[in-house]
Amino acid sequence: MAEADAKQQPKMTSAFWFDEEVTADHSMRMRMTALKYDAPSEFQRVQVVETVPFGTTLVLDGKTQSAKHDEFVYHETLVHPALLLHENPKRVYIGGGGELATARECLKHASVEEVVMVDLDGDVVDVCKKHLPEWNAGSTEDPRLTVKIGDARSYLVEGTDTFDVVVLDISDPIEAGPAVHLYTKEFYDLVRQKLNPGGVLVTQSGPAGLMNHTECFGAIHKTLAASFKTVVPYSVAIPSFGSDWGFNVATDRDDVSSAMLRCQSPVVTDAAVSQRINGVMRHYDGGTHLCMFNLIKTVREGVAAEKRVITEANPVFMY
Repeated sequence: MAEADAKQQPKMTSAFWFDEEVTADHSMRMRMTALKYDAPSEFQRVQVVETVPFGTTLVLDGKTQSAKHDEFVYHETLVHPALLLHENPKRVYIGGGGELATARECLKHASVEEVVMVDLDGDVVDVCKKHLPEWNAGSTEDPRLTVKIGDARSYLVEGTDTFDVVVLDISDPIEAGPAVHLYTKEFYDLVRQKLNPGGVLVTQSGPAGLMNHTECFGAIHKTLAASFKTVVPYSVAIPSFGSDWGFNVATDRDDVSSAMLRCQSPVVTDAAVSQRINGVMRHYDGGTHLCMFNLIKTVREGVAAEKRVITEANPVFMY
């Protein structure tokens, strides 16, 4: 009898779990095999955890920033549509990007002569170099990359540099978080002034799934549209984030439209990708581009109906 009872008992494996709240009523629970780093920086709590489903994962203030098994989806999605939209990007500015994977993707473009990356938290950059070396894939050794520790907004305010593409790989607009001011109309107006003619801005824009796209995705789109002639939203599924994730690309070019990026065009063909990008692409190609830029109906309608414009006086926060 004891032997039969023992066989019916569930097998015990590990008591260590990593829980991340997606909303106040919904969390993701992952089996954790190691806590590799856990310490507060000047700005946020920094953790590196090892989970079974997603591998090594960078977590800031309890929110997953990127995970080994799908970080390439996020970083390729953030970088390549914007750089391909520009006809000949030479100077690129990265706001944030502490994992150095955004720099890795920017440097794959043969036309790029200089990448300036400004991240607020030097501890995050150092931790990622030590614990997530494959994220940067040697980009720190590329002479085209300059990494500065400081405020991304202050660098643009105080400097005279202009850029062809600005990539905002910043943390989410969480109340009291370090990146809230980088989602406002005031900041987008500043970026617009720092773009060369034909310049392109792209920003990560929070969750964009069926149940959570109204959190901040539409508001970021609406705010960008108050500063730029053309703003196009897009999204991709990122399993470690627990949701489809949103992005917005913006430009003042008259020849760019939402329809252009949603349909097959010279910008998004596999030939254009292979001709302009050096290195292996694990996620992004012409077909993937079309999937990303064709939002589902509910999200598309939600973005179109959005009224909120984010300002310093009227910020919008996500959970």
